[in-house]
Amino acid sequence: MYPRESISAGPIILRPAVEADIPAVARACSDPQTQRFIPTLPSPYTEADARHWLMEIAEERWRTGGAEFSVTDAETGELNGAIGLHLPDRFGNVEVGYWVAPWARNKGVASAALRAVTTWAFEQGVPRVHLVAEMENVGSQKVALAAGFRHEGLQRGGGPLPGGGRADMALFGRLPGDSGEPIRPFLPFLPEGGLTDGVVTITMLTTADAPAYQALASLPDVVKYRVPPEAPPFAETLYRCTGAGYRWLTGVQAEMAIRDAETGAFAGDIQLSHLTPPMREAMVGYSLHPDFRGRGFVTRAVNLLAEWAFTQAGLRRLISGTDPGNLASQAVLERAGFTRGQTQKEYLPGPDGTWTDNVEWLRLR
Repeated sequence: MYPRESISAGPIILRPAVEADIPAVARACSDPQTQRFIPTLPSPYTEADARHWLMEIAEERWRTGGAEFSVTDAETGELNGAIGLHLPDRFGNVEVGYWVAPWARNKGVASAALRAVTTWAFEQGVPRVHLVAEMENVGSQKVALAAGFRHEGLQRGGGPLPGGGRADMALFGRLPGDSGEPIRPFLPFLPEGGLTDGVVTITMLTTADAPAYQALASLPDVVKYRVPPEAPPFAETLYRCTGAGYRWLTGVQAEMAIRDAETGAFAGDIQLSHLTPPMREAMVGYSLHPDFRGRGFVTRAVNLLAEWAFTQAGLRRLISGTDPGNLASQAVLERAGFTRGQTQKEYLPGPDGTWTDNVEWLRLR
């Protein structure tokens, strides 16, 4: 069993819960965002629910080998959230879970609490601490990286969803020998509002973009140059849009929407894929809906993305590839400052089991 003690962590203190925490816990756990990512919470959440959690569930966790702390402001004593260690699994590994009150978010409370409780767990002899966060919960994933947890993969159907169903869960872990220093993603996120030149704007894909993305990806002249050359099922498109933040944060792919800057309408998609950190390299790909063609939208989007990639994301090489017959895409790359390279024979999958050539393109910082 863990010692029931307080942990000082700079601006916050982790301490065992007390009855006086009940009103603040009830307010925090009534928040829609808290409810969204902790689907097991009762709704509506009352002070009776808070009392049951603090006086019974948390107490039972302490008695049976876990730990549950209230996270409080070191100066005012105000409740900022809660963090706890689940019971060890059969290998001695321990899962950590937390929530932060709405009034304490975006202040570094979660990462400070996670770092502090993990260090404390290691001091108690725990061999490994891990955290799971729903794929859509990018905020919690950022907290894990900021607390020195490494991304370890995705658990398919690993957690429940409100109203039923299962969600994929991102897994992050720390070992006692890890430095605990914050882990910086390969690519930073775009600034708030995305990138714009006043004519086009590029923003991260979101779930709301799925219908427009599907319509674009199903057009015959877009399908022709997709890899592979086939329209995706809508379920795949929805999953792609929903998980865009997770894949961006974990260095898999940065997927964005091209929008009309004036109306905000979805005009196309653009992405950085084949991310290669040691070479500071990424591949650019894009497509545009016919309603927006002939206005220079893609060239503007590629230039915006390249400028950001070179000056803000630290990349030094952007590459691309086109089918030899895709003259429109080649013209975009030429206008955006890419240099044509060699042709790779039978490199891309074509229709009906055929293979087509690929023309390489390069732009250096």
